[in-house]
Amino acid sequence: MQQFFCELDDGTMLECKSFGPPNPEGPTLVFLHEGIGCVDLWKNFPQQLSQATGLRSICFSRAGYGRSSSVSWPRPVTYMHKEALAVLPEVLEKLEIRDAILFGHSDGASISLIHAGGCPGSSVRAMIIEAPHVVIEELTVRSIGDLSEQYEHGDLRARLERYHGANVDCAFHGFVDTWLVPANAASWSILDFVAHVQIPTLVLQGADDQFGTSRQLELIKKTMPGSIETVVIPKCGHHPHFESQQFVLERSQRFVAEVLGRLLASR
Repeated sequence: MQQFFCELDDGTMLECKSFGPPNPEGPTLVFLHEGIGCVDLWKNFPQQLSQATGLRSICFSRAGYGRSSSVSWPRPVTYMHKEALAVLPEVLEKLEIRDAILFGHSDGASISLIHAGGCPGSSVRAMIIEAPHVVIEELTVRSIGDLSEQYEHGDLRARLERYHGANVDCAFHGFVDTWLVPANAASWSILDFVAHVQIPTLVLQGADDQFGTSRQLELIKKTMPGSIETVVIPKCGHHPHFESQQFVLERSQRFVAEVLGRLLASR
């Protein structure tokens, strides 16, 4: 495991971790975390998927999360678009990632979809996404409201502070406060980007996800023109890579093997 920082052109420093040696014959797994996540909140999953696939994996904390540079908040409702269309392309370039497979969770899944649909010349060859949001549902807003209550009156702030340090309020409020604005939740949609996704995509969602319903998968299947497989995991909530880790590892490994076969055949 290597820990390092990636410096962007504007001076922003993003904390990164990588697992496994570079594989000249294969792409790099790039992990994009959830709305209140960071590098360390992936725990050992990137390393396990790296070992299962034989590919190098890299995860990074977005600005305002973990040990990355701080940013101001509240964030605009388009914050995921900026991450997908400006920041992620620069990160891939700075880290010299020629071929990538994205693994995005929640906000990271939505960022993956926006990137794949909005950056046609990208080095991303496929993606695995968990618990994606393409629209904001009433259930999502209710669950985010519950998080806010836990943060203000429970122990959630103290638990998150262990991972985000001085960024904890930015990480939390930058996410939560955006979606508790009714106009933001009502108007937000990334289906116009999903309609242009052409790369192979595996979509995983827990049947008991408290932040989104099967409507998310239905909209993706209806809208996306590229190769897509959707899997609903029974007795699983919003974090399949923790709650159903062995299943996610095995299904992701199989998907990656299929992607590698296509890439090698095309060369």
